[in-house]
Amino acid sequence: MAGLRIVTSSEGAAVDGSGSAGREQVLAAARRAQVVTAELAGASSATKDAALRAMAAGLREQADPIRAANDEDVATARAAGTPDSLIDRLTLTAPRIEAMAAGLEHLATLPDPVGTVVRGAVLPNGLALQQVRVPLGVVAIIYEARPNVTADAAGIALKAGNAALLRGSGSAYRSNAAIVAVLRQAAGAAGLPADAIVLVPGTDRESVRHLMTARGLVDVIIPRGGAGLIRAVVQGSTVPVIETGVGNCHVYVDAAADLEMALEILINSKVRRPSVCNAAETLLVHGDVAAAFVPKAVAALAEHGVTVHAEPRFAGLAGGGTVPATDADFDTEYLSLDIAAAVVDSLDAAVAHIGSHGTGHTEAIVTADLDAARRFTGRVDAAAVMVNASTAFTDGGEFGFGAEIGISTQKLHARGPMGLPELTSTKYIVTGTGQTRPASS
Repeated sequence: MAGLRIVTSSEGAAVDGSGSAGREQVLAAARRAQVVTAELAGASSATKDAALRAMAAGLREQADPIRAANDEDVATARAAGTPDSLIDRLTLTAPRIEAMAAGLEHLATLPDPVGTVVRGAVLPNGLALQQVRVPLGVVAIIYEARPNVTADAAGIALKAGNAALLRGSGSAYRSNAAIVAVLRQAAGAAGLPADAIVLVPGTDRESVRHLMTARGLVDVIIPRGGAGLIRAVVQGSTVPVIETGVGNCHVYVDAAADLEMALEILINSKVRRPSVCNAAETLLVHGDVAAAFVPKAVAALAEHGVTVHAEPRFAGLAGGGTVPATDADFDTEYLSLDIAAAVVDSLDAAVAHIGSHGTGHTEAIVTADLDAARRFTGRVDAAAVMVNASTAFTDGGEFGFGAEIGISTQKLHARGPMGLPELTSTKYIVTGTGQTRPASS
């Protein structure tokens, strides 16, 4: 990696691609990625794994220039008055760079999904039919804030045989450009085309719009970020989109719940990492246990600095320590130390509330009643449903997938944590011995 030269902002937008990028610049980046898809689709597992390990080594070797580029991004963000929580998401520390490298090395140990036979049969006419996994092609990832996503997304896309077209936040452009430079050089040195990883030029919204309408050059877009970003991509894209991430997740404490267990699950679901999409945002409590549970829940949440936005019935049982909830609170993904709370009269009422306000991400029930658990899991429409477990477990790593590009909240192609198989499509391979189809069939 000694020959690597990372371009910084001081050398100007014309060099590093920041600032405004016209449609042709964005389409040119997409074409570069599209050109190499056939080569990537045919790449061996050994070559891809060697590239991932080289990319990890490159991140470690070039940690200092990556940190220098990140320092510029952080300084610019601070000068613009960016909140500390977002500054933290933007900042690359030495441990975070090491985690990026370790993640790429771990990807190299996972099974390659490409070529896996999903199903197969020999038909009555003797044709051998196989459905096999193949790469999606050009996968564009539009994401916010965290520059570590750049390495994660590039690695997962590459392992599944795809070209990664990366459009991170404008606030992280220097950091992302530095990371991509390292990854591209490492991939090329390992025998893969450097254009397996392409950074979309530009930091303004127009470059995102051009990317979203690059149908024919981009095969799928995956947005990762807040509700506004995801909504804009889903509504404005002419390229197929895998919708991810918005998590208005609920914890429902049933009439048959072990209340101590419910308290532990609630606290873990809410406060472990409030800013992630699998954090609980609403607490629902069955009326039969509300008098016993609500005061304990409010006190425990208060110990962790959580503000409870309560409807009147819940607030009355709490005896203080809550703020009034508005209708909007029950539709809010707070991503902060806030939670909406309500008392419901039945499991069916809880399911109806979730149906009206949930986002199809993760829902949890705490109950010792097997029938109640079955009714809840059968009726709730979500990518993941937890029974007596924290919502925090909705995660590719926790599910044993080893890697995750995001959590899909839609129903087509992929739903829930998207690991390597979810970054593939399938094709049918039919092998015969000269069979022809009769004209009459």
